[in-house]
Amino acid sequence: MSEISNVDWCSGMFTLTEVASLNDIQATYRILKPWWDVFMDYLAIVMLMVAIFAGTMQLTKDQVVCLPEPLSEERSETQRSTAENPTKVPKTSVMPDLESTMSSRGSRKHATGETFEGLPPLTTDQPDDGDHSGSKGPFNFGRPTNLEYQQYIFINQMCYHVALPWYSKYFPYLALIHTLILMVSSNFWFKYPKTSSKIEHFVSILGKCFESPWTTKALSETACEDSEENKQRFKTSVAKHLSTGSEEESPSSSTPMISRTGPKFSAEKPVIEVPSMTILDKKDGEQAKALFEKVRKFRAHVEDSDLIYKLYVVQTVIKTVKLMFILCYTLTFVTSINFDHVCKPAIEHLTGYAQFYCTHNMAFMLRKLLISYIALICVYGLVCIYTLFWLFRRPLKEYSFEKVREESSFSDIPDVKNDFAFLLHMVDQYDQLYSKRFGVFLSEVSENKLRELSLNHEWTYEKLKQHVSRNPQDKQELHLFMLSGVPDAVFDMTELEILKLELIPEAKIPAKISQMTNLQELHLYHCPAKVEQTAFSFLRDHLRYLHIKFTDVAEIPTWVYLLKNLRELYLVGNLNSENNKMIALESLRELKHLKILHLKSNLSKIPSNITDVAPHLTALLVHNDGTKLLVLNSLKKMINLTELELQNCELERIPHAIFSLTNLQELDLKSNNIRTIEEVISFQHLKRLTCLKLWHNKIITIPSSISLVKNLELLYLSQNKLESLPAALFTLQKLRYLDVSHNSIAVIPVEMMSLQNLQYFAVTGNRVEILPKQVFKCTKLRVLNVGQNCITSISEKIGQLVQLTQLELRGNCLDRLPAELVHCRLLKKSGLVVEDHLFDTLPPETKDLFNQDFNSNSTFGTGI
Repeated sequence: MSEISNVDWCSGMFTLTEVASLNDIQATYRILKPWWDVFMDYLAIVMLMVAIFAGTMQLTKDQVVCLPEPLSEERSETQRSTAENPTKVPKTSVMPDLESTMSSRGSRKHATGETFEGLPPLTTDQPDDGDHSGSKGPFNFGRPTNLEYQQYIFINQMCYHVALPWYSKYFPYLALIHTLILMVSSNFWFKYPKTSSKIEHFVSILGKCFESPWTTKALSETACEDSEENKQRFKTSVAKHLSTGSEEESPSSSTPMISRTGPKFSAEKPVIEVPSMTILDKKDGEQAKALFEKVRKFRAHVEDSDLIYKLYVVQTVIKTVKLMFILCYTLTFVTSINFDHVCKPAIEHLTGYAQFYCTHNMAFMLRKLLISYIALICVYGLVCIYTLFWLFRRPLKEYSFEKVREESSFSDIPDVKNDFAFLLHMVDQYDQLYSKRFGVFLSEVSENKLRELSLNHEWTYEKLKQHVSRNPQDKQELHLFMLSGVPDAVFDMTELEILKLELIPEAKIPAKISQMTNLQELHLYHCPAKVEQTAFSFLRDHLRYLHIKFTDVAEIPTWVYLLKNLRELYLVGNLNSENNKMIALESLRELKHLKILHLKSNLSKIPSNITDVAPHLTALLVHNDGTKLLVLNSLKKMINLTELELQNCELERIPHAIFSLTNLQELDLKSNNIRTIEEVISFQHLKRLTCLKLWHNKIITIPSSISLVKNLELLYLSQNKLESLPAALFTLQKLRYLDVSHNSIAVIPVEMMSLQNLQYFAVTGNRVEILPKQVFKCTKLRVLNVGQNCITSISEKIGQLVQLTQLELRGNCLDRLPAELVHCRLLKKSGLVVEDHLFDTLPPETKDLFNQDFNSNSTFGTGI
């Protein structure tokens, strides 16, 4: 029953699962235990066994055994005479009473048969008649006493507490407590909440990185693809590598998981040519990508503090100090563990003796155990001192992967610091292979390679073909958005004409792009693409249109400035930030054939560097984000400029620098704050100016000097504050396009009839009440937009506009439509913008004519 109860009690405290979990913890953190920690753990176990053994011996053995000492010289004499003649022992002063007591007890013994075992033998003066030769009776040796057995037990217990030194009694327990404290101190950094989570996460990630198929099979060769030597060797030995790849496979890549993914990787083999050599299992690839992300986040979390390092140092210092304390007081009290002791318990009134001579039965064994414990403490202390020496010998808060970079060619593995570095130093004490394999998950080269493999596996040629579309110019284009890279299959699409890459941070353009002979336009939206030398040579000779969006100028690839055959360059991004003191447009001088430069940015002045391309630039388009453009003097150098757009630049007047551009044909000043255009008189020197766009401004009046711009053909004045149109405007005989919509115009001058070449006239969104008949004398009109006004009637003269294809009348005060619209034979219902009830006022034959399908391809746009 007692055994069962003990088992139940033990099982109630510790279950088998809990005990097994302790072993799991030790196995989990073993990679963070250097040899000295492991050695100290074993020493602690031995010390614990010593303490438990000593404690067990004290609990199972008698502590002390005591015998009474004589009270006076008389007793000493009696002891000597007894030793000389053991058959004759004199009585002491207390003997008569004891003898009488024993006599009475003896009589009771004979009478009742009672046995007094344990009573000490008594002596008398009468000689014994028996033969004592060879006898070993109680009266034949030693000193006779008058104590009973219970008195002996009482005296032993008393003397154990009185005579025995405290260290002899409590040494096993002290050793046990000290050992437990040392064991707790050694593993405290594994249990402290603020460090245990980091350590657990690190061990978990480290184990997964070590066992990852990506690590085992591919990463040892990934970074070598950037080596020029390997590239040269590839040109002469690719066939050999393809045939012997399996023979060269390292033993570490022969596990079942790895062999399932195919032969080993080679940085010298193009992925597209040997897909089976590089494609990982999808599950393994996703696991590797997740590991890269975990390592990145863990590094950011751990590198910002050194708590783990400090805690390890503190616990080592505490152990060292405690060991010194234990050693000092243990060496002091080791001599107190003796075999014999004199005990004076002050109980003479109970026993008749004042002093006892005691033996500590465990003294010899405890002394040996204590010496062993001291020896273990000394060894433990030496190891602690070595640990402190290791901790302060070199900076453990910095860890360099220089050796790994040299051995594996991972030149981009970053060095780490603080707790991250300390953990890697600890791992190196276990096995440096862990940190080597872990280091490749810090490499961007290996991460990009993994993404490239996964990307090529997912984006096949067939899938990319489904994303090809045709733009309004009927050109085939492919738009790739937020991918990890550019799939290799893209460069097999030889018919592609436009390639758009957006938000692809690791885009690489390989030599295979040279087979895309139809590619002329490239879009890089927040995509700092890198190109190989062969690919650059192809782009330099074939690329004509390049669009780049960026956040910082540094994101513009440097190879862009060397595309000597580039015709059009579109730059969209920040060109005026404090971090961009030197706007990196200075290399545009190499773009000898650049004709069109489009800048959509926040410029406060036209960069002087643009003047490098000024002689051959024909179009400059600056679209600001509302930043005021102040300095425009550099425009004077662009003598060959034919088109200039300065939109949303907060201009208040027409810049004078424009008047020096004698070859200018089109000027667009849209969305500025221009209120007056008196400077338009200077446009008379721009003999080739045919298009003037002053729309979306705050212009109030048009000066009569507009008539001096004789060659003007297109005039955009919509979205201003015009209240009238000057007669001088209608002297521009070449004017074909006039847009004055969304102003405050109330009257259309009859002089408009002079514009015999006018094909487009828009006065939508004004306050016009009467549409004069003279408007219909502009017989070449093809578009007439007079909607959202106050017009009450339309003259029958509208039938003279035989080329009219679009008529907007919606939003007026009309009650009917003239039947003469039937003479506008090019006007169909799709081009007639009116209310439904007005359309119903037309004669039935006219409505039927409008309802006929209009299959002609002739439009106003092509005419203009």
